[in-house]
Amino acid sequence: MVEERESGTSGPKRLVLVVACALVDADGRALIARRPEGKPLAGLWEFPGGKVEPGELPEDTLIRELREELGIDVTKACLAPLTFASHAYEDFHLLMPLYVCRRWEGQARPIEGQALEWVRPARLRDYPMPPADEPLVAALRDLL
Repeated sequence: MVEERESGTSGPKRLVLVVACALVDADGRALIARRPEGKPLAGLWEFPGGKVEPGELPEDTLIRELREELGIDVTKACLAPLTFASHAYEDFHLLMPLYVCRRWEGQARPIEGQALEWVRPARLRDYPMPPADEPLVAALRDLL
């Protein structure tokens, strides 16, 4: 979910819109994924999602990303906005809405080589996360 710009450029940081989803199973656990080797922030755990492409709505991004990353089908009606994170990385500023989804078709599986874990909300802090994901945990714990 992290994108970098060329070093040495000056001026205001560009805004990157990324959307994330807390998939919540019938036992009240949330799915998190570990960023694979070779990607920025590799080894850290995050909520599934991805960068919103130009002209794309956040919900459409989640539907696309969850299909590509996890092999599941989600509808817009099953995506409920919960909170958002706003975080300044060195080269850009990240704005990340977090949606909650409790209904989907298919079984989540690691299509892109990422590890997956179903985690109880009280245990989410046990998993190292990117700085932008960390503030999302409290809102999810309060909900569940």
